[in-house]
Amino acid sequence: MGSGNRIEAALEVALARAESRSGPPLLAQALRHAVFPGGQRIRPRLCLSVAMACGDDMPVVTDAAAAAIELLHCASLVHDDLPTFDNADTRRGKPTIHKAFNEPLAVLAGDALIVMAFQTLAKSVAAAPDRLAPLVEIYSEAVGAPNGICAGQAWESEPTIDLVEYQRAKTGALFAAATEAGAAAAGHPHQAWRVLGEALGEAYQIADDLRDVAADPEQLGKPVGQDATLGRPNAVQALGLKGAVGRLKRLVSAAVESIPECPGRAPLQAAILEETGHFLPKELAQQAA
Repeated sequence: MGSGNRIEAALEVALARAESRSGPPLLAQALRHAVFPGGQRIRPRLCLSVAMACGDDMPVVTDAAAAAIELLHCASLVHDDLPTFDNADTRRGKPTIHKAFNEPLAVLAGDALIVMAFQTLAKSVAAAPDRLAPLVEIYSEAVGAPNGICAGQAWESEPTIDLVEYQRAKTGALFAAATEAGAAAAGHPHQAWRVLGEALGEAYQIADDLRDVAADPEQLGKPVGQDATLGRPNAVQALGLKGAVGRLKRLVSAAVESIPECPGRAPLQAAILEETGHFLPKELAQQAA
């Protein structure tokens, strides 16, 4: 799951479109602050990996799909960090947008990043309409209601939260979109790839819950203990430490086995096993042993 240079180049092209002497400079700065430098870029790398396993016959389409999902992810982080939600001071080891600029700019930057994701698809995939339409549908469903990341955030306003549905929407939606979009970008049927993304998304969320309970905030680049503070559901609270780690391992195995037949199935399986090996810090794995 490499190809980091392709992702950064595609994101640079997308951000450049939002920078103009005629536009508000602080908004442009806030957008860059939200996107660069990035975190693990795991969603766009997953998108690229699936596309390459399927042949990656139109790299310009794949790169646009990868950039778009990272822009959607960055938008969700900007909004998650707002005082009305997590009220976080740091993200990726630096001040959050509302801290570095102000709250109105953070709201607008998150909105602009969502629009930018679809603009990126429109600009780069217009020559392949048979691939553009599925990508727009995949990403629209991953962001909106009833099961996208907006719905995932909305679960936190419900009096009773279904942990599975909450995590499937808040985290799993973009992972599922990443795997489906990778296949769609390469011109392959995409529905069969959803299982892989959903399993990886739930595994990643469990790992994030584990880090929230026990990780070092400086190493993590964001506050810990947020779930307990904000009264949000957490897999460790629901399953216990050993139960959560066991669930994570089962999900990774299921994810690897779910990969549909394609030219690059074996290398993709190996790459996913290597990537998921980094989900859980060693000290947490040792505590659960």
